[in-house]
Amino acid sequence: MTECTEGKWLLLIHQIPPKPGYFRVKIWRRLHGLGAVAIKNSVYVIPRSEETVEDFQWVLREIVQDGGEASICTASFIEGLTDSQIEALFQAARDADYAHIAEEARAVLDAAPVNPSATSEEDRTDLQTSLSRLRKKLSSVVALDFFRASGREAAETLVEQIEMRAQQMKQTEAETVETLKPDVADFLGKTWVTRKGVYVDRIACAWLIRRFIDANAEFRFVSSKGYRPKTGELRFDMYEGEFTHEGDLCTFEIFVKRLFSGDEALLRIGQIIHDLDLKDAKFKKPETTGIGGLMEGLASAHKSDEARLERGGAVLDDLYEYFRRK
Repeated sequence: MTECTEGKWLLLIHQIPPKPGYFRVKIWRRLHGLGAVAIKNSVYVIPRSEETVEDFQWVLREIVQDGGEASICTASFIEGLTDSQIEALFQAARDADYAHIAEEARAVLDAAPVNPSATSEEDRTDLQTSLSRLRKKLSSVVALDFFRASGREAAETLVEQIEMRAQQMKQTEAETVETLKPDVADFLGKTWVTRKGVYVDRIACAWLIRRFIDANAEFRFVSSKGYRPKTGELRFDMYEGEFTHEGDLCTFEIFVKRLFSGDEALLRIGQIIHDLDLKDAKFKKPETTGIGGLMEGLASAHKSDEARLERGGAVLDDLYEYFRRK
């Protein structure tokens, strides 16, 4: 007769008080999340391993702490259920999970535009969000698929199709952006106009202009929101400006998006400028508070716009070097 300590399976046998009712549901969800299946009322089985032993021990502790009773044992099935039948229970449970994923994936594919060139930014964002969610779900189910359920292949294939669709959209977007992307040389010799009293976003934009577009760029600071540019002038961070806020992007982010989207260091600086300018805590970079303090300090110490650009530019030079090396 096979010794229990050498059993292929782990059993968790529990007795849970009838009240509160949510406790039984909580334990069921916990066991389902581990991939265990019920072979009898209050008796759950899972393949035996060091990891599953620890998982069941945590569930047992939770049951006992809340007033229930539970035991864990290793087991070999001698009569009644066979190993093959138990494996089939696991496969059926995972097939049901894969079927839900497949159904959701088909709905995503049906809703996604077929022609990649006819997609909007919202379409691409929605598809990428759905893809991330399905990847996470699929990965969770695969981790519990102890006996390779037959539904796995169909679910994986559908998620791969979504990945391909997303890649096609991304490639089309990149090609479109590259086609429409202006040449930095087009902005040489221009006079850049913005509002007086420059602060975070405008300081960062001016720094980017002088460092990456035109080292000799001239700036004009005006008070009118409805300022009409003269020949050779470009407005930034102004109403109807050539470079200004779009959607939830600050002006600095627009500069980077249009001209320097491949520069990771500028993208990271853009996240800091975004949170300081829009105050929506979208990115929550650890450097944001420190940079915000420096910007407040230089604005308080220097009333001249040119002085603010000079001091702020030095801060951003160092920040850019930090991110570039990192």
